[in-house]
Amino acid sequence: MTIVVIGGSGLIGSKLVANLRQRGHEVLAASPASGVNTITGEGLAEALAGAQVVVDVANSPSFEDKEVLEFFETAGRNLLAAEAAAGVKHHVALSVVGTDRLAESGYFRGKIAQEKLIREGSIPYTIVHSTQFFEFLGGIAQSGSDGQTVKLSPAFVQPIASDDVAAAMTEYTLGAPVNGVVEIAGPERVRMPELLQRYLAATKDPRQVVADPQARYFGARLEDDTLVPSGKNPWLGSIGFEAWFAKSAASK
Repeated sequence: MTIVVIGGSGLIGSKLVANLRQRGHEVLAASPASGVNTITGEGLAEALAGAQVVVDVANSPSFEDKEVLEFFETAGRNLLAAEAAAGVKHHVALSVVGTDRLAESGYFRGKIAQEKLIREGSIPYTIVHSTQFFEFLGGIAQSGSDGQTVKLSPAFVQPIASDDVAAAMTEYTLGAPVNGVVEIAGPERVRMPELLQRYLAATKDPRQVVADPQARYFGARLEDDTLVPSGKNPWLGSIGFEAWFAKSAASK
């Protein structure tokens, strides 16, 4: 197949592109750096010419509420219109487990808007809801940092390694559209403060994690199960925290 990966130079995109090429498919890694811009529309028509599948793993460059919403709405409209014109048969999008339960957060309002465009569009689709990546644990710690303590919701998380995300995305890209949502997650369900304390200890960070039920997660209050799969049969990765950390940049 001919496949276009929007955000193909990023953390997940670069791994996905490599996986798909290894399977023998023709893959274009599309990004503003390669002359394909979903916000301005530059290079979109040329990039999508002849493509059967488009995978969108791009993320907003800003996390400000207004900019995030504008990014996902504008990019979504431009991309889906270009796909319709090119006759694309399958649109695959990477999103977040719990997105529909996180509307208090400006970032997740942007993802909700993106998913709405996909559902209401004309292109057969698969939306992949992933749990948080291990690679973002440092960012989560920073978001709750208050001096020498880190205040985090005691909600459950089930984080996943980016290698596992790319593996799952490869299978859903090569599969038939489900015209709905599938969920992917890591192998271990654990409370956020416990996991973050393990991460800080592993990185020799002296901060202490405190469980705070009032602590918000990027602007949203969490229930116990907000950030873990809600369906019965999520795709589960095989890489746990210790295995991920042992080979990650964080351990170097």
